[in-house]
Amino acid sequence: MEQPIKKITQPPYGIIAVLMIGAFIAMLNNTLLNIALPSIMKDLKVEASTVQWLATGFMLVNGILIPATAFLIQKYSVRRLFLAAMMLFTIGTILAGFAHVFPVLLVGRMIQAAGSAILMPLLMNVMLVSFPVEKRGAAMGVFGLVLMFAPAVGPTLSGWLIENYDWRMLFHFVTPIAIVVLLIGFFLLKDKKEKIDIRLDIFSLLLSSIGFGGILYGFSSAGKKGWESPEVYGTLIIGVIALAVFIIRQLKQERPMLNFRIYKYPMFALSSVISMVVTMAMFSGMLLTPIYVQTIRGISPLDAGLMMLPGAVLMAIMMPITGKLFDKFGGRVLAIIGLTITMVTSYYFSKLTLHSTYTHLIILYSVRMFGMSMVNMPVTTNGLNQLPARVYPHGTAMNSTLQQVSGAIGTALLVTIMSNRTTTHATELGKAAMHHLTKQPTPAVLAEMKQQVMMKAMLEGINDAFLVTVGIAAVALILSFFIKRAKQIDETNEVKTTAKKIAKLAGN
Repeated sequence: MEQPIKKITQPPYGIIAVLMIGAFIAMLNNTLLNIALPSIMKDLKVEASTVQWLATGFMLVNGILIPATAFLIQKYSVRRLFLAAMMLFTIGTILAGFAHVFPVLLVGRMIQAAGSAILMPLLMNVMLVSFPVEKRGAAMGVFGLVLMFAPAVGPTLSGWLIENYDWRMLFHFVTPIAIVVLLIGFFLLKDKKEKIDIRLDIFSLLLSSIGFGGILYGFSSAGKKGWESPEVYGTLIIGVIALAVFIIRQLKQERPMLNFRIYKYPMFALSSVISMVVTMAMFSGMLLTPIYVQTIRGISPLDAGLMMLPGAVLMAIMMPITGKLFDKFGGRVLAIIGLTITMVTSYYFSKLTLHSTYTHLIILYSVRMFGMSMVNMPVTTNGLNQLPARVYPHGTAMNSTLQQVSGAIGTALLVTIMSNRTTTHATELGKAAMHHLTKQPTPAVLAEMKQQVMMKAMLEGINDAFLVTVGIAAVALILSFFIKRAKQIDETNEVKTTAKKIAKLAGN
């Protein structure tokens, strides 16, 4: 059995504030990097399928480590976990800032991810045990506002830094802030933890790492090596088998590393599925849009960042409003409206042209972010609200793990679709262009024609990938109709019911 968690009568606002600053820095670093991907591709001479590892590798490490956070949160104090997480994040940031080859940059990102993996579940768990169910929506809304401020300023700040400095400045900019946050945590966090007799199951951690890591690696490699590669389908098969053994082992243990029994609560199970589907659509959109704007349209990094600014600001403003609406109306109506908007805007993103106006892109991206703001936080909070307090660490760890896995799968899947469809369109457009030639072209004309064909082919590949996100959003929309307002399970009644069943069986 998990260690019961004592409810806090007065929310620890100091601890929450420090944790939010740490989470904000981690989120800011991610949003800074999205705009920089095309510049990194050019500077380090890597392809889109390779540079996506900066996002996918980050999520890969998160997917491996986050399952262990349920154990860590129960075992160690908030102070110890926060300081360890920020230390790792700071070291990774410094390393990435001095990277001159892609592997070093990737290692720095993965060390950052090791710290980030602890921060978000830790903050979510503190929020859950600090606020009663009826006030959780508003609290999560404020939490969302703080975190969404990073995507609001990140792209614009990133664009300005890249335009005036090297992309490495993105990491140099974050480093001193991360050090200050680490020092603040060291001097201000004073919480203590009662000694708990709980040990980490090393074999479960190994199975979890092979399972989630294998699945993530398989999907991530598919974009570059193709689905027919033994390395791709081999790691996927190994990952699925290891994950199946891991789940079976957890269900048999009295104190599992990650408690899969929480899926007996229907609203939590439903919220997990919807969040996974939405995350697939969201992460892919955040990756495809900068590639279209900068690579195809030639829009500067600063203007690309400014294009994304109104949508991110709108999302940040909506977070506390959505939180209050959730407390009043529940998650179902918000999810239905938000997913409908997301699906429609994703469809219009699949109709981009070489001449789509800057204003059109701003409006479309802003409306899409508005829709997204009404989905993730309400759906996730509604699912967590049904869980007993003692399994909150498992609920937050499970949600964070699945979001990382689905984000990586979504990114890898849609980059694969974009790459494969770009190749297909390039072949078709190349044949059509050659067919219309009346005479043998000069090398200069041939080079220009090839460049135009590749631009058009990449555009069509991006449009095809966005069209797939329409289907992904449609699946989430259908599932959202089954959402009901969750009520926290009364464990006293649960125990009594179980005792009666045992007594009845004993009597027979």
